[in-house]
Amino acid sequence: MQNTGFQEAVETVCQEDRRYHPEAYAFLRDSLEGTIKRRKKSKKEPGPHVGATELLDGFRIYALAEFGPMALMVLDYWGVVSTADVGQMVFNLVQAGIFGKTDEDTTESFRDVFDFREAFVAPFRPLSASLNEDTSLQVEIHP
Repeated sequence: MQNTGFQEAVETVCQEDRRYHPEAYAFLRDSLEGTIKRRKKSKKEPGPHVGATELLDGFRIYALAEFGPMALMVLDYWGVVSTADVGQMVFNLVQAGIFGKTDEDTTESFRDVFDFREAFVAPFRPLSASLNEDTSLQVEIHP
């Protein structure tokens, strides 16, 4: 994919739909590329098309890898607060001629696939041990 053509398309898209930061579109493109690479590594190539669920999973994995515990904050800053937003961005890029789609692809297929807060916060929560629990080392002394 030619970067100049992509940047020009994103500029046009962002003039028409100001909800999402241009960096969010670059991140989406990189997420798609990462998803395709992961698919090839796992030798799971059902075809060239990446559906909504697979793309969203790749988006989640890439965001966690790139931003760690800051993922939710970065995405929120870019205006991306739900899976439906990712779908809207995908279809903005489809309209711009950057991404392709099949007849089965709809914005609805991106709606409520997972909860952003849960997906981007839960991996960084402490495990079940409560901070109030006594986790000190218990030692038995035998006479």
